[in-house]
Amino acid sequence: MRTALVTGSSGFIGYFLCTRLLQDGFRVIGLDAMTDYYDVKLKERRQQMLLQHEHFQAINDRIEAPDVLMGLFKRERPNVVVHLAAQAGVRYSIENPRSYLESNICGTFELLEAARAFPPEHLLMASTSSAFGANTEMPYRETVKADHQMSFYAATKKATENMSHSYAHLFDLPITMFRFFTVYGPWGRPDMALFKFTKAIFEGNPIDVYNHGDMKRDFTYVEDLVEGIRLLIDAVPVRPADHVVEDGDSLSPVAPWRVVNIGNSNTVQLTEFIEAIETATGRKAVRNLLPMQPGDVPATWADATLLQRLTGYRPQTDVATGVARFVEWYRSYYSV
Repeated sequence: MRTALVTGSSGFIGYFLCTRLLQDGFRVIGLDAMTDYYDVKLKERRQQMLLQHEHFQAINDRIEAPDVLMGLFKRERPNVVVHLAAQAGVRYSIENPRSYLESNICGTFELLEAARAFPPEHLLMASTSSAFGANTEMPYRETVKADHQMSFYAATKKATENMSHSYAHLFDLPITMFRFFTVYGPWGRPDMALFKFTKAIFEGNPIDVYNHGDMKRDFTYVEDLVEGIRLLIDAVPVRPADHVVEDGDSLSPVAPWRVVNIGNSNTVQLTEFIEAIETATGRKAVRNLLPMQPGDVPATWADATLLQRLTGYRPQTDVATGVARFVEWYRSYYSV
């Protein structure tokens, strides 16, 4: 039985990934700090469900705490590591940047040091579409420059890409970074638009619509994202012996390192997303139109060609279907 270590295991994406790995026969060790950035009860409930499986082990601790990850790697020698733990959120990074420094930068450093000492077969690490920053050429391709991040959150995630590349080069660690594109679905985070909009609509409160609704996102359903991660686990990057990389591949010429987009390859207008929520809830939203918020970008759009080339898979759940599944979960969980 192969052992997978998943950091951020009680988070939104972590819960679905752990569930999938357990279904595939992995022994899964989940590490999560259970922070109060949002309702801890959601995290506790996700963890409780995972603990129903005999091959899941939960460890509640902080990734940036000295020796936590080193001790875990030494003791368990995981075959596969998926690093999802991070302080998330674009807007919160303006209010509390230090938490991003500690979790995203220091925590990732601790992880890389542990992987250096006890190398897994494959280390996969979460980045973000926000790393593309001010780029306007769309759809976003992994091979374009991403030098102008618009928030400190995005800057820390891009920094982890650079940090991981150096470790892959120096210590021959196979590392895949994946950039997420606006993930949504059941058990989602309360700070995300879908959750906030649904809650407000059911409670009869107005929703805040930034940039007057003139925003586009590549909305990616959580189970599609997890399918992409699961398939990438088996797509281990190899350092090119001749330093030659195929066109369209983000593989480093000097390291077993690659960055891959996981997105729906389809950009959806925010107003269309809100209409899908209205349809699923059976209620109309009262829209409070506001200007663009600092650190945000007007559009995201993934080119998922590389993901398909590596795995044969491309996310495809449409927004109407995904939103309906979330609203169904929300009604059940909150007894609406």
